[in-house]
Amino acid sequence: MLVEIPLWEKLLPVVFIHFNSTAAIAKIRNRYYNDKRQQIRQRHSTIREFLSNGAIKVDFVCTDENLADLMTKGLTREKFQNTSSRMGLMPIAH
Repeated sequence: MLVEIPLWEKLLPVVFIHFNSTAAIAKIRNRYYNDKRQQIRQRHSTIREFLSNGAIKVDFVCTDENLADLMTKGLTREKFQNTSSRMGLMPIAH
Protein backbone atom coordinates (compact mmCIF):
# COMPACT_ATOMS: atom_id res chain seq x y z
CA MET A 1 0.00 0.00 0.00
CA LEU A 2 2.84 2.43 0.78
CA VAL A 3 4.29 1.94 -2.71
CA GLU A 4 1.09 3.32 -4.23
CA ILE A 5 1.16 6.57 -2.24
CA PRO A 6 2.95 9.25 -4.27
CA LEU A 7 5.64 11.11 -2.36
CA TRP A 8 6.63 14.65 -3.26
CA GLU A 9 9.41 16.64 -1.79
CA LYS A 10 8.07 19.54 0.17
CA LEU A 11 8.91 22.69 -1.74
CA LEU A 12 10.68 25.25 0.40
CA PRO A 13 10.21 28.94 -0.25
CA VAL A 14 13.17 30.81 -1.66
CA VAL A 15 15.22 32.62 0.97
CA PHE A 16 16.19 36.14 -0.10
CA ILE A 17 19.46 37.50 1.26
CA HIS A 18 19.88 41.24 0.90
CA PHE A 19 23.36 42.78 1.05
CA ASN A 20 24.43 46.39 0.98
CA SER A 21 27.88 45.35 -0.18
CA THR A 22 28.53 44.68 -3.84
CA ALA A 23 31.86 43.10 -2.86
CA ALA A 24 30.07 40.50 -0.70
CA ILE A 25 27.67 39.71 -3.54
CA ALA A 26 30.58 39.33 -5.97
CA LYS A 27 32.35 36.93 -3.60
CA ILE A 28 29.22 34.81 -3.24
CA ARG A 29 28.64 34.64 -6.98
CA ASN A 30 32.30 33.86 -7.68
CA ARG A 31 32.76 30.18 -8.50
CA TYR A 32 36.14 29.92 -6.81
CA TYR A 33 37.12 30.75 -3.27
CA ASN A 34 40.79 31.66 -3.09
CA ASP A 35 41.45 31.95 0.63
CA LYS A 36 43.30 29.41 2.75
CA ARG A 37 40.68 28.97 5.48
CA GLN A 38 39.04 25.58 5.02
CA GLN A 39 35.90 26.27 7.07
CA ILE A 40 35.10 29.38 5.01
CA ARG A 41 35.76 27.48 1.78
CA GLN A 42 33.23 24.85 2.86
CA ARG A 43 30.62 27.50 3.65
CA HIS A 44 31.29 29.22 0.34
CA SER A 45 30.69 26.00 -1.56
CA THR A 46 27.48 25.38 0.40
CA ILE A 47 26.18 28.86 -0.43
CA ARG A 48 27.15 28.34 -4.09
CA GLU A 49 25.18 25.08 -4.10
CA PHE A 50 22.12 26.81 -2.63
CA LEU A 51 22.42 29.56 -5.25
CA SER A 52 22.69 27.09 -8.10
CA ASN A 53 19.64 25.05 -7.07
CA GLY A 54 17.54 28.18 -6.41
CA ALA A 55 17.13 27.74 -2.64
CA ILE A 56 18.50 31.24 -2.02
CA LYS A 57 18.58 34.46 -4.00
CA VAL A 58 21.09 37.23 -3.37
CA ASP A 59 20.06 40.82 -3.95
CA PHE A 60 21.56 44.27 -3.45
CA VAL A 61 19.88 46.76 -1.14
CA CYS A 62 21.25 50.27 -0.74
CA THR A 63 22.33 51.36 2.72
CA ASP A 64 19.45 53.81 3.13
CA GLU A 65 16.94 50.99 2.58
CA ASN A 66 18.69 48.39 4.76
CA LEU A 67 16.41 47.51 7.68
CA ALA A 68 19.11 45.45 9.41
CA ASP A 69 21.10 48.61 10.15
CA LEU A 70 18.75 49.22 13.08
CA MET A 71 20.08 46.05 14.74
CA THR A 72 23.75 46.38 13.81
CA LYS A 73 24.72 50.08 13.82
CA GLY A 74 24.33 53.24 15.78
CA LEU A 75 21.89 55.41 13.84
CA THR A 76 20.83 59.02 13.92
CA ARG A 77 17.46 59.68 15.56
CA GLU A 78 15.82 60.37 12.19
CA LYS A 79 17.18 57.18 10.58
CA PHE A 80 16.27 55.16 13.69
CA GLN A 81 12.68 56.40 13.65
CA ASN A 82 12.35 55.90 9.88
CA THR A 83 13.77 52.38 9.94
CA SER A 84 11.80 51.27 13.00
CA SER A 85 8.53 52.54 11.52
CA ARG A 86 9.26 50.68 8.26
CA MET A 87 9.77 47.54 10.34
CA GLY A 88 6.38 48.08 11.96
CA LEU A 89 7.74 48.90 15.43
CA MET A 90 5.88 51.29 17.69
CA PRO A 91 7.37 54.75 18.22
CA ILE A 92 8.89 55.49 21.62
CA ALA A 93 6.70 57.77 23.75
CA HIS A 94 8.59 60.53 25.53
